[in-house]
Amino acid sequence: MSTIQGKSNTENQAKNQAAGLHKITIVGGGAGGLELAVRLGKKLGKKKKAIITLIDASRTHLWKPLLHQVAAGTLDSHADEREYFALARSNHFEFRLGRMDGLSREKKEIYLSATCDEDGSELLPRQAIAYDSLVIALGSQTNDFGTPGARDNSIMLDSLPAAERFHQKLVNCCLRAQTQARQSGEGRFTVTIIGGGATGVELAAELHMTTKILSSYGLVNFHPEKDLKIVIVDAAPRLLQMLPERLSDAVARELRSIAVEVHTNERVVEVTKEGVSMSSGKFIPSGIVVWAAGIKAPEFLKDLDGLESNRINQLVVHRTLQTTRDTSIFALGDCCACPQGEGLPTVPPRAQSAHQQASLLADSLSRMLQGKSLKEFTYKDYGSLVSLGNYTTVGSLMGALANGSVFIEGTLAKWMYWSLHKNHQVAVNGLFHTWLSTWAETIDRVRNPRIKLH
Repeated sequence: MSTIQGKSNTENQAKNQAAGLHKITIVGGGAGGLELAVRLGKKLGKKKKAIITLIDASRTHLWKPLLHQVAAGTLDSHADEREYFALARSNHFEFRLGRMDGLSREKKEIYLSATCDEDGSELLPRQAIAYDSLVIALGSQTNDFGTPGARDNSIMLDSLPAAERFHQKLVNCCLRAQTQARQSGEGRFTVTIIGGGATGVELAAELHMTTKILSSYGLVNFHPEKDLKIVIVDAAPRLLQMLPERLSDAVARELRSIAVEVHTNERVVEVTKEGVSMSSGKFIPSGIVVWAAGIKAPEFLKDLDGLESNRINQLVVHRTLQTTRDTSIFALGDCCACPQGEGLPTVPPRAQSAHQQASLLADSLSRMLQGKSLKEFTYKDYGSLVSLGNYTTVGSLMGALANGSVFIEGTLAKWMYWSLHKNHQVAVNGLFHTWLSTWAETIDRVRNPRIKLH
């Protein structure tokens, strides 16, 4: 009896001590949010200097730049997903499942909507989570700019379920072609990708490679060039508008060499079940439409309990990453508008931005608990890389890597693109586990088909 009582007293003491610890709550388990939780867990959670809580609506994490590979079937998402609960246990932070839908700055609480299972039954009730410091890292979602029919008739490639839904449609299309030989003069099945940014061009190349591999698996009535047409539509004068023109031209040449149709300076005015209409009067009949043009932060962040936001719902922050109207609330990644300096645009919504902001905020929050001042964020552009599947990779190296910028392509660019993903895995999983998982990936490539067939 005394042993049980002693254990109970120890647990109560631990709870009382924990109650007095600074509570850092991070909403969003994407690249930036998860990296921040891991860093803070090791710095503060492990040493019982703070309670670190990560909240996400999903139970698993997948690096968002890989979604186009999941959609094309060249990556099995289950091989790369990591369980948040397992990551929390090994990195000294807590994980809570739920979707944020409200905030009370006065009570210092965030609110999570009820979570339901696949049958629609309530799994978790509506919750209130307390915080002392709140970090919002909810990333971004596709912006359809209010285009009629876009939301209902296209796939927004900004989540794992959307990527998997696209892949299923693609495989079904190929199977249908296998059993129903195309009649003479009958049109090809068309996949139209709206948006000529990195996601759009990478998806186009991956799709072409996927269909070539599929046709080699005995689909005798399916020919990638004859039965499938891939189209990219963009309102800008060229693809990859935010990147150097030389890089854009190289990508366009490579896409055209593999029969990808490119339409620039074309604004989409409507998406229907039959296809895509453009302001010039052109109409592209389409079997699948993917919307990959533009981003915005989640809608509920607009005027969230009085916090300042911009026209695409991003929270406006100081260079310390503190929101302009509440110093205890921070934001990072795609959902924040962080200034770079007078006359300069805000920090671009890119994976390297979120990674750099997570590193800085991990140091800043540790300094804050020691009574020290917060650091200011300075964005360093290390360049851009765009992978076109097995065909090529092109990119530009900038900042500290070169005086100005250096254009690269081919094998060197492929290795550097691959290393971006590995750097993220090291930040989340550690060097040893990343090394093990890389060997496992290599073995799986030999054991499994080159693309996912289901």
